[in-house]
This record gives sequence, structure tokens and C-alpha cells, in this order.
Amino acid sequence: MKAVEAKRLKELEEENKRLQRLLAEAELDKLILKEAWEGNFFVLP
Repeated sequence: MKAVEAKRLKELEEENKRLQRLLAEAELDKLILKEAWEGNFFVLP
């Protein structure tokens, strides 16, 4: 594997990790909104 290819692979792996984190955050936000919409939440005093 050439140095340029190795660098590109590392960049793609980092981008993949970033996108996976964004997707996980979006899924969590979606779950929170769904729970709130359905009334399955509690209010802290």
C-alpha cells in the first residue's frame, strides 16, 4: 500500500467514525423526542 493510499484510508476511517457518532446522536435525539411525544418522561423538581 502506498503512503498516499494509507493516508486516504486513515482519513476515510476518521470520517467514518465521525459520521457514526453523528448518527448515534441523531438516533438518541429521535428516541428522546419520541418518548417526550408519547408522554413517557418525567419532570425533575
